[in-house]
Amino acid sequence: MAYLHTGALVGLQPIAETSTTQKHPLGLRVIGRDATLGYGEFIYLTGVASTVVGDLVTYNTSSWTTTRAAVGTNKPQPIAVAMSANVASQYGWYQISGVAVCSKSATISLAAGVVVGVKSVARVSVTGSGKEVQGAIVAAVASAATGRITVQVLIDRPHLQGRVT
Repeated sequence: MAYLHTGALVGLQPIAETSTTQKHPLGLRVIGRDATLGYGEFIYLTGVASTVVGDLVTYNTSSWTTTRAAVGTNKPQPIAVAMSANVASQYGWYQISGVAVCSKSATISLAAGVVVGVKSVARVSVTGSGKEVQGAIVAAVASAATGRITVQVLIDRPHLQGRVT
């Protein structure tokens, strides 16, 4: 699986690569296509320490800061899925719509069509009260078999549940 840019812009950093140099304005959005997963939308953001491909991050649209999605309730922040091991002081693409391959705990089994939550830092899991990811459902069954640490999730500009008080 490899998402490739589909737009008319040339010289774009590849979607699955990270860079130590900022190559685009933070917040730039592009469309990409994967032969298996179809079309997706991606946003250009800063990296976060300990990020691996498929991790969930939250981002601030005012400062363009990025953090690994935290466990907790009522944290109304936008979420994106890391397309590379984009660690601190680096730049890369994060998926915000389409079928995303997300990190999950190997011990969690998820059925197609169920909603997901963040119950382990940066990973999708079964949902919990106040921890649900809005705009995200499991696209394909994910088993708890040994080594199964990803799940396909259909996302559409996902965000954590809650409201600003």
